[in-house]
Amino acid sequence: MAIFNRNRGSEKSEMTFIDHLEELRVHIIRSVLAILVMAVVIFIYRNWVFDNVIYGPLNPDFISYRKLCQFSQWAHMGDALCMPAVKVNMISNTFGGQFLSSISMALIGGIIAAFPFIFWEFWRFVKPALKEKELKNTRFVIFWVSFFFFTGAAFGYFLLGPFTFNFLGGFQLGTQGFITTMPTLADYIDNLTNIILGCGLAFELPVLAFILTKIGLITPAFLRQTRKYALVVILILAAFITPSPDWMSQMIVFIPLWLLYELSILVSARAKREQDKMEDEEWD
Repeated sequence: MAIFNRNRGSEKSEMTFIDHLEELRVHIIRSVLAILVMAVVIFIYRNWVFDNVIYGPLNPDFISYRKLCQFSQWAHMGDALCMPAVKVNMISNTFGGQFLSSISMALIGGIIAAFPFIFWEFWRFVKPALKEKELKNTRFVIFWVSFFFFTGAAFGYFLLGPFTFNFLGGFQLGTQGFITTMPTLADYIDNLTNIILGCGLAFELPVLAFILTKIGLITPAFLRQTRKYALVVILILAAFITPSPDWMSQMIVFIPLWLLYELSILVSARAKREQDKMEDEEWD
């Protein structure tokens, strides 16, 4: 049974459901191979990656601590944003803990590094099913999806991560100092991963708004009308992304997400205008 036509240059060929599954399998295999290649590279240089990237938010010399303190002084805020990194001694409570953590670090790093290629493979699978006029509105889609993802990931790593670990590492229960915070290596990597991937995906909101507008599921008017509900959802999402319960860390997440929501309204409005213009040209 033929499903729909997929363009092959100037030719069109009918593909069955099984053909689509086979092609999807090929794209998935290529994406997995790209992840594995990047993961192997990261694993080979795991010591450098851990010392300079993974451990960064806990390093007293981390660039975010210095720049935030400089900005605080420049803005005449005193030492409000000066956060000396909390010294945390991590432990590995199993024989294979460090090895498994290095595997996890390599795989997650591979996914992040290979993200543009993964989306490119996904786009290659979807693109032939789109009409020529639809393709005109998707120029630079790979660039914008990758741009917002890496912007969000950088935001989580350089800004949210330091605030989160500074708060959680320095939080003390009781007044006698009986409790010492000694997180496991796996726990730290899991928290850092959630922050980076969570922010990376959350920053895709404008791209998602563009796509949903194009397929007719949302409109700019709908986004404007649901602002007050979006406010609540973004607050909950900020609390979910941020492991620490302090209001400053959550506001650091909330403000960019709220700005991204406002940007999504503008993107949706532009997509709607382009769609209306396209429909008018078809009627003419």
